Amino acid sequence: MVKTADLCDEHADELTLVRLELKSYGGKKQFDGPISTVKVFEDNVLVKRALQTIPEGHVLVVDGGGSRKCALVGDLLGAIAEERKLAGIIVNGCVRDTAELGAQNIGVLALGSNPFKSIKKGEGETNIPVTFGDAQFVPGQYVYADEDGVVLSVEKID
Repeated sequence: MVKTADLCDEHADELTLVRLELKSYGGKKQFDGPISTVKVFEDNVLVKRALQTIPEGHVLVVDGGGSRKCALVGDLLGAIAEERKLAGIIVNGCVRDTAELGAQNIGVLALGSNPFKSIKKGEGETNIPVTFGDAQFVPGQYVYADEDGVVLSVEKID
């Protein structure tokens, strides 16, 4: 795993900084991988579907519109991600079951936590560019996350 600070030292002109304070809830504090996306609002049906289908090693970026009214990811979805060997989940929204997420071998970043569950209508979009934190997350591009922050790259950096 490459540290984000080292990436920024060597590749600053190729990176986009995600300008949003995200808290770490997963057992892995550092993670990276190709981006997969979902855009939802207070509805996590497509989040679960994406976690069940995106390729191993990917990072699921969930644009939940920044809503803090309910959680979009909890321990059951974290377990799916862990079992499928996904690198992590970044949520522009909330998570719940934080103690359990912290014990799972997956990276999880979110705005905060909320014990309320989401609605289940299945509305939203998948595999589209999403924008939050002054950054655009494009499916197939790369995200690098650790204790110092989150940066995006068009291509994988070794």
